Amino acid sequence: MMAGEPDTFIEEITRQWKRERPDLDLGDFLLAIYLRRLGRLIESEYERLCQARFGMSAWDMRVLLALRRGGPPYAMRPTDLFEALLVTSGAVTKQVDRLQRRRLVKRLPDPDHGGGFRVQLTDRGLEMVDTAVELLARDSAIRPATSKVDKREREAATRFCLKLIALLEPARSAPPPAKPRKGARRART
Repeated sequence: MMAGEPDTFIEEITRQWKRERPDLDLGDFLLAIYLRRLGRLIESEYERLCQARFGMSAWDMRVLLALRRGGPPYAMRPTDLFEALLVTSGAVTKQVDRLQRRRLVKRLPDPDHGGGFRVQLTDRGLEMVDTAVELLARDSAIRPATSKVDKREREAATRFCLKLIALLEPARSAPPPAKPRKGARRART
């Protein structure tokens, strides 16, 4: 950083933590802060784009994207949707309701699950999501930044993110460690 150049907010946070707790290795803690902030910046831009261009929330667009990436017949069970999108079943129900009102998806009986249904893209939904994918490929929220980054750095960042996700996702689905019962005696080791 050049003398007299203003610091970014995140650099100030980093400096403050390092000053307050120089006794700790804050690398992972700070990296998590950086990734959250990056996610929020990207999410904010993605939300703006979805609202401005398609008149819908980024979360509703994610449902369309999930259906599209699965390939023909562009249909999924609600359970598969909420697991893929990391949201609650209630959230998926509300999203599907909104998308169905806009005639972007329809509910079809699930032949493999008596009484269940699948959510399927309509022709209109397929057209909208394909337009969105083309727009996102051309005008990604991170394009202004990645265009200034060397291709090797970008590829290394991609590998790092994919590896981190692969290592963290199994931990997310693992049951939490059991808490000792009140009054239970601990085994001596």
